[in-house]
Amino acid sequence: MGLPGGTVVAVQSHTMKSGLSFLVAARQCEIGELEQLALTSELVSVIARLIHALQRERGLSNVYLASGGARLADARCLQRTECLQVEAQVRQHFDQLDTAPRQGGHGARLFSRVAWVLHALDALPGVRAEVDALKLTPAEVTAWYVRLIAGLLAVVFEAADSAGDPEISRALVAMFNFMQGKEFAGQERAFGSAAFASGRTDSSTRQQWLHLVESQERCLQVFRDYSQPAIVQAWLAGQSGAALLEIERLRRFGCGPDGGALDRNLSHDWFDNCTLRMDAMKDVEELLAADLRALCERKIAQARAELRDQQVFLDTLSRESSADAPAGYGPQLERSILGMVQDQAQRLQAMSDELQTVRAALNERKLVERAKGLLMATRKLSEDDAHKMLRQTAMSQNRRLVDVAETVLSMADYL
Repeated sequence: MGLPGGTVVAVQSHTMKSGLSFLVAARQCEIGELEQLALTSELVSVIARLIHALQRERGLSNVYLASGGARLADARCLQRTECLQVEAQVRQHFDQLDTAPRQGGHGARLFSRVAWVLHALDALPGVRAEVDALKLTPAEVTAWYVRLIAGLLAVVFEAADSAGDPEISRALVAMFNFMQGKEFAGQERAFGSAAFASGRTDSSTRQQWLHLVESQERCLQVFRDYSQPAIVQAWLAGQSGAALLEIERLRRFGCGPDGGALDRNLSHDWFDNCTLRMDAMKDVEELLAADLRALCERKIAQARAELRDQQVFLDTLSRESSADAPAGYGPQLERSILGMVQDQAQRLQAMSDELQTVRAALNERKLVERAKGLLMATRKLSEDDAHKMLRQTAMSQNRRLVDVAETVLSMADYL
């Protein structure tokens, strides 16, 4: 008040331009986050390929060890070469991750998972040498590969949990759960092969087998809930083949209530049909990866187009403000700026709300991780032993793993 009218207009003009400049800066930050998320999504895709290669190497190594080195030695060498090639790609993608400190991000957890994976990959040549020398049992080599693959899946989980765009987060949640379900299928392949090769089954074996089947179904249900309908249809279309019918038939032998003797000759049958299923699941993984890449590209292109529009508007505003127009911007232009601010605020709030809904699908794993941490701290257990305790409790009580984890956490004060 008391200032000339022109001075008031000049201050108002400066405030409006600053606000719009911040909108442009916000969009630029969003593009940067999307570009980093696109790199992370590429990492997830190549991790999926490495996991598939390691799953196959694990199966071949089991047969090689079980046969005393007589079977699949050449196939295992070829598979090792493939694993090394894909591993090199994974390491390159790790190098591309933005390791700059960020406030409010999930970098610490993601980077600690990456560090663990790199350490395990560095140890892999030694494990392979022990398999070559027949110094490991099939159970030991299976357990080692399970831990490595679990570490790789943990990287994928952290990528899904840190995604700031709800649509990309949904795609990552779908892919993570499908990859986790596929890993349970791979563990079932190894477990069933060992059971048939032993020629016998008992109640404990049946219980563990059924637990692997149920774990697969839970993961695949989340995949179906969060994936694109076309990909779900592609998955369902592949669920009626001869290999799956044979797997169901053999499951009835291994998991049936009668138990007792199993035909040892069915071990090869089981392994071959499970391998066909795993290969079919890899095709779906590739569809998920392609959908994820296309989604990232579409989001980045859309954000860049909107940024260009905002910059054009800002340039126009600057030219108009440089002209000595006594009326200032006028009510129409002010409403336009206010509308842009409100639209962006509403869009960001809607994204935040949807993101919270999507991340609810990841909460079960977080509960299990917290329960493991509590058991590790109070019982002085390793991470593997803590997870084994939770899993065995779930199987013995016929409960879901997450329900057991919630019970453990509810007893935190007592423990």
